[in-house]
Amino acid sequence: MASNNLIKTLNPKQLAYVKLNLPDPKNGEYLLAVFHLVPGGKLNMLQAAAEVAAESSTGTNFQVKTETPFSREMNALVYQIDVKRNLIWIAYPWRLFDRSGNVQNILTYIVGNVLGMKEVSALKLLDVWFPPAMLEQYDGPSYTLDDMRKYLGVYNRPILGTIIKPKMGLTSAEYAEVCYDFWVGGGDFVKNDEPQADQDFCPYDKMVKHVKKAMDMAVKKTGKKKVHSFNVSAADFDIMIERCEMIRNAGFEKGSYAFLIDGILAGWTAVQTLRRRYPDVFIHFHRAGHGAYTRPENPIGFSVLVLSKFARLAGVSGIHTGTAGVGKMAGTPEDDIVAAHGILQYKSKGPFFEQSWATIPEDDKDALDLVHRDITHHVILENDDWRGMKKCCPIISGGLNPTLLKPFIDVMGNIDFITTMGAGCHAHPKGTKAGAMALVQSCEAYSKKISITKYAKTHKELAEAIRFFSKKKK
Repeated sequence: MASNNLIKTLNPKQLAYVKLNLPDPKNGEYLLAVFHLVPGGKLNMLQAAAEVAAESSTGTNFQVKTETPFSREMNALVYQIDVKRNLIWIAYPWRLFDRSGNVQNILTYIVGNVLGMKEVSALKLLDVWFPPAMLEQYDGPSYTLDDMRKYLGVYNRPILGTIIKPKMGLTSAEYAEVCYDFWVGGGDFVKNDEPQADQDFCPYDKMVKHVKKAMDMAVKKTGKKKVHSFNVSAADFDIMIERCEMIRNAGFEKGSYAFLIDGILAGWTAVQTLRRRYPDVFIHFHRAGHGAYTRPENPIGFSVLVLSKFARLAGVSGIHTGTAGVGKMAGTPEDDIVAAHGILQYKSKGPFFEQSWATIPEDDKDALDLVHRDITHHVILENDDWRGMKKCCPIISGGLNPTLLKPFIDVMGNIDFITTMGAGCHAHPKGTKAGAMALVQSCEAYSKKISITKYAKTHKELAEAIRFFSKKKK
């Protein structure tokens, strides 16, 4: 009854973007989206929702005379509202979007101009649902966490990584030395921090060459493979590709390097260019700048889950998903862990939609088998990736240290992630190598189901880490 009363308030333009009795929104024709919306000005909930649907699809502020019967078929449709919770559901005909698998194009519609509309005082995209026929048009990941595990020979635990600190100011030789110390301490994975570029005190080409030598020495000393993630974000396309080719031509073994891109700030075009140019490389999406959109207290933007889902759609191998409040960054399990599971699993439940990443019917016996195998942690979609979109790896960073590894695993509920501890390793009283050893020992304690305090009695690096990181910060 309340909905009927609201419909009576719509003008003819707004009516064209509302269909509260839309039959079967999950019939495959639509991308579905849920927004938190607070109307602006004098508009009621449904009027504001209609204006959002119009602006984010075919419309503008007035009904135009140039509409055609076909263009009206491309209208986004408000198909459900919840006035009490300020929620609206919108169905977007996915034929609206660039058919070349262009994620930037989708986001230009659904979180583009609409975020600046004066008809709303709050508008946040909370969840999206992609139909199977649409998934098939997009790249999805190529090189995955499973590929990295196979290269490193690391199973049954997280991949243990670090971010080189200080964040900036080390020369290329000093940077490589810290990489070496972490690797010989037992770490697997090192990444550039997100601002790393071609600074005068650390030229990019020298940094690449020195890291290669440090990696070779660490591999020889430890007998174990290592990985380095290089930030290839750049001012233009040519420099980005030049950096990628510099790394490929530096003599690194295939699998021993990743390409990091500051995805939000460099843009989705840069992200998808890397995925398409380098399908055999781990594409590492750093989400610098995401807080402007995703923080819960920000009424305008989109959620961590939405960002992460689009990263998987675009084809990144891994994206930072947050520490769920365990580390220093803002975040909750409801945001960060739901996002991590949403990009890692073959079928995952979000706050509003259950997303299957299958491109074949969900009730097909092979699709059901894949869901079962995924739940039991078997590797899937290696040789049958026509059946679905491959997994995207959660990358966990921001204030973690060896004492917080188990607490995070407990919140995460699994070990399928890369953790990149910065100060958590480099602030260790005995330095980076000892910090890496403490991290490895913490992981060993978890694997053996022994408390870190008990394990620390025979592992001095872990004992020192516990003493240091347990101190109250002044």
